[in-house]
This record gives sequence, structure tokens and C-alpha cells, in this order.
Amino acid sequence: MQAPRAFTPVANTPLCLEIGAGKGKHAMLFTEQHPERHLVAIERTKEKFLAMQKQQELHARAHLTPVHADALPWIVHALYPAQVEQAFILYPNPEPHNPAQRWLNMPFFEFLLSRIQPEGTLTLASNIPEYIDEAAQQLEQLWQLPYEKQIIAPDSARTHFEIKYLQRGELCQQLVITKPAAYQTRFDQFMPLLGQNHAE
Repeated sequence: MQAPRAFTPVANTPLCLEIGAGKGKHAMLFTEQHPERHLVAIERTKEKFLAMQKQQELHARAHLTPVHADALPWIVHALYPAQVEQAFILYPNPEPHNPAQRWLNMPFFEFLLSRIQPEGTLTLASNIPEYIDEAAQQLEQLWQLPYEKQIIAPDSARTHFEIKYLQRGELCQQLVITKPAAYQTRFDQFMPLLGQNHAE
């Protein structure tokens, strides 16, 4: 798995992580509300990343790092074991024609769990009840992780998608997943690749 272009390693210090950060609305809100935490916000789409980068320039947040990359190789190359305090995957592509690519159906989810601190959390939000139900089932049967299922308030406005779905009157839900202190994965000792095999 090659490193993203213009890859920059991160320090081995606690951080929060948003995967699929879009135009950065949640990233800006989170860093405003939690100035004591460092958030890395990853977005693959260039147009959305540039919009997030512009927001960062307009409202400078020293503790926000926007990253233009595909999340999977970036996580493998950059993150240390048990580094992430909180992770967010808000309204991911539901992959209707490829269920194996949904986050909790991918073997990669185990690697992502290895990067989360003991007692750290991962928040997964969706406006698709079947997506949430399937993820909850996977948490119980495959990953054996505790979670809290929550209905998102009608006035919540964390992302542009969330605003749109709630204005339509759609049910938006999230799973707040906790990694128990004793939880183990096969990747707990795997160190980051730090940009090895960089794609030129």
C-alpha cells in the first residue's frame, strides 16, 4: 500500500481523526469546541479538500491538520498504535452495490481499531437505517465491541450532508463505539510505514 502523494508523517502524540471530512464543517466545529485536541481531517476528493483548506486559512486552527489523501494508505503510513483518542466517520458512502466496502465489513476495520486508544471512541453516523443496523450487528457478532446507538437531534448541523438529511425529515443515527481497555487486534504492534514506498 503506497503512501499518498506529498505524504507528511505525524508525531506520535494523541490525536483525533475524521475520515471523509468533506468541506470541513465538522472539523471546524470540533476544533472550535475542543481546542485542547488535535484533529487530523482526511478528505480524498480534491474539490472538497480545497474547500476545507480554505476554511482552515480563514479561521486558522493550529490544532487542525487537513489531509488530502485516501484514508486507508494514509492511516497505514502515518498512525501509531493506540494513538487516536476519537475517530469520526460521518455519513460515509453506503456502497449500495458493494457491501464489502462498508467500513465495518472491511478487514481494514481491524487495523483502524489498532490505532484507537484503549477507551477511545469511534463515531459512525448515517441517514440509512439499514446501514446502521448492519454495522450494529457487525459490532456485536464480528468485532465484539460495545456501542451506544443514538438518534441525532433534528437541529444538529455537523456536516452539510447532515443538515440536508435532517431538513428532509430523514432519521439520522450514529453508533458511538468504545474500544475496551483489554481489546486486542493483530496489528497492535504494527508501527507506521512513515512514507515508505512513496508514489512519485
